[in-house]
Amino acid sequence: MKIYTKDGLIEELKKIAEKGWIPNARHGNHGGIGNTLEDLLGISENNLPIPNAAEWELKSQRLNTSSLTTLFHIEPSPRAVKFVPQVGLLKYGWRHKQAGKSYPENEMSFRLTIHGNAPSDRGFMVKIDRTNEKVLISFDSSKTADKHSTWLKTVRKRIGLGELNPQPYWGFDDLSNKAGTKLLNCFYVQAEVKKEKGKEFYHYSKVQMLQKFNFDGFLTQLEKGNILVDFDARTGHNHGTKFRMRQNCLPELYKKVINIL
Repeated sequence: MKIYTKDGLIEELKKIAEKGWIPNARHGNHGGIGNTLEDLLGISENNLPIPNAAEWELKSQRLNTSSLTTLFHIEPSPRAVKFVPQVGLLKYGWRHKQAGKSYPENEMSFRLTIHGNAPSDRGFMVKIDRTNEKVLISFDSSKTADKHSTWLKTVRKRIGLGELNPQPYWGFDDLSNKAGTKLLNCFYVQAEVKKEKGKEFYHYSKVQMLQKFNFDGFLTQLEKGNILVDFDARTGHNHGTKFRMRQNCLPELYKKVINIL
C-alpha cells in the first residue's frame, strides 16, 4: 500500500483528474466511484494512509445527483419512550403498502422523511430550539394534506391532534458528538459520470479538502432542508432513524474548505 503525505495525495488527485474519463474498475456500478478511485491511488477500502493523520478520510461522490447520503443512525430521546415503535408506528402509523401481500393484512408503516424547511404532507417537521439546545420533531395536524384526511381521522381517534407529547428530540451535545465522529476531516472528490455501451466512466473533476466539523453548519443545513431525518419502521421492525444529506452540501458542514480542483 502506498503512503501519502497530504501534499503528495493532492498531487496524485490532480494527476487522476488530468487523465479524463476512466472506466469503472469493478463489476456492476454500485460503489464504483469510490472503489475505482481507491484502485487508482493504490489504497484499500476506507483506509487513507497519511502518517500522523488518522482523522482523515477519502470521500467520493458523483456530481449533480439527487440521491441522499446517510450520515449516521441515532434514535431520538427520551429513549425510554421508544418513540418510533411505541408512538410513531402505533399512534401515527398508516397501513403498509404491502399489507395483505408481502406482509400480514394488519401491517402498519411509519416511513417518513422530514427536515426543518417545511412540514411533510402528514404535518411532521424538524424544529431547532437553540435556547434549550434541542432538535425537535413536531406535528401540526393543520399542515396535513387533504389526501391524508382519512389517516388524520384515525390519528384523532388514537391519540388526538395536538403536538407530540412527550416531544421526541436530540440534544445538541449528543448530535454534535455523533456527527463529529462520523464527519472526519476529508478529501472530498466528486466525479462526472457517463455511460457507454453499459459501462460507467468517471472523470474526477472536483476535489476539496474539508477540515473541522461545524455543528452550526449542520443545524443550518437541517433548517434549509439539506439534511433530513428519516424514520423507517413497520410493524415489528424498526430499520433505524437516520440523518441523511443531499449530495452537494458536505462542504457546508466544515469550518475550513480548500478548493483543490
